[in-house]
Amino acid sequence: MAKFELKLPKMGESVAEATITNWLKEVGDTIEADEPVLEIATDKVDSEVPSEVEGKLVEKLFKADDVVQVGQTIAIIETEGEIPAGSDDELDLDLDDESEEEEYAAEVAESVENAKDTAGSKDFSDASRFYSPLVKNIAKEEGIDLDELEEVEGTGKDNRVTKDDILAYVENREKGTSAKQKPKAKQAPSADTGKMASAKAESEKVVPSGEDEIIEMSRMGKMIAHHMVDSAQTSAHVQSFIEVDVTNIWNWRNKHKNDFQKKEGEKLTFTPIFMEAVAKAIRDFPMINISVDGDKIIKKKNINLGMAAALPDGNLIVPVIRNADQLNLVGLAKKVNDLANRARQNKLKPDDIQGGTYTVTNVGTFGSIMGTPIINQPQVAILALGAIRKVPAVIETPDGDFIGIRYKMFLSHSYDHRVVNGALGGQFVQRVAQYLEGFDKDREI
Repeated sequence: MAKFELKLPKMGESVAEATITNWLKEVGDTIEADEPVLEIATDKVDSEVPSEVEGKLVEKLFKADDVVQVGQTIAIIETEGEIPAGSDDELDLDLDDESEEEEYAAEVAESVENAKDTAGSKDFSDASRFYSPLVKNIAKEEGIDLDELEEVEGTGKDNRVTKDDILAYVENREKGTSAKQKPKAKQAPSADTGKMASAKAESEKVVPSGEDEIIEMSRMGKMIAHHMVDSAQTSAHVQSFIEVDVTNIWNWRNKHKNDFQKKEGEKLTFTPIFMEAVAKAIRDFPMINISVDGDKIIKKKNINLGMAAALPDGNLIVPVIRNADQLNLVGLAKKVNDLANRARQNKLKPDDIQGGTYTVTNVGTFGSIMGTPIINQPQVAILALGAIRKVPAVIETPDGDFIGIRYKMFLSHSYDHRVVNGALGGQFVQRVAQYLEGFDKDREI
């Protein structure tokens, strides 16, 4: 017999911890190899943790809503099969040997106690601002609770607490200095001001009636709400709109979509065609492909396009097509379909949604002709694709103008006016339109 310690796997370079959302197996249940044992959620994506071995679940070291560190033991599985090569977390046990059994029991007890200590630590889920996994880990190790962490003044973007901030705070706390870093003089509010603020807060408080239904926001819903407010407060949003004639694209896709699916085994949607045009335009205007860090601009080398996708529960996620400018149309179609399918099945990995440098969202999916999307931080721009409509339009020819039926759509470009002026924002979306309208209707797949 052998005991296998199921650990929280590494889920991406910047992911250090995860929250257990649901146990799929109970103690005593039989588990097949590669069968999911529990569901977890990170600040990036939700996923499942499968078992590496076949056996029986004998111990769960954490409960739902507990926060677990990457590499930490979360469950004990009893197995009669072979332990995976390279695993040093298991203990072989001969049940007839009392000394080995006692040694195993002691090691498991120690593992359980360590896990319980971590499970009981603060997870900072109710924080009013964002904290990186590294900052939260340092806070936990130093015994800093949420109330105290909220008092630490951050020097990062949007007053976020950096590693240097938390380490300086710990050093100052050990010296017995003030809890806050870089204290700023604040004028005490007058009695009248305090009364007005209190009255305003009271008037804005929502009081449900007996007929109202109260629905708790999901974990991801809370996260999205926080990110949207954070983005609106960070970036000076400005929009530019342009109407595009996509008749050539519409006709070309209808002509080739069946052959494309037979040849490539993939559906040919409009999305990869639009992504191709966006990637080309970014190469023409690289200052759209940037981020802001304080007073510095970070110009991104790679063009990683985020593709907003709706989840089954109504929330939104943005998987990333890396180096989109280096993929041909077939490659883009395969990547778009793969990410969209895995998003619908909740099977995206944390790495799938990291590193985006520019985002495209298709508001036309639900019939909207245009939209004003919120920038996906830390990017500086986002493009919304409106619905494609069949409309009457003036067609210019050498023999004169006439009215014809064309397929048109609106492109809505939101950009951060701190670093992207109207000329650049407008020229970029105009270039996307030019690539779409100039699409070669005789193009081969």
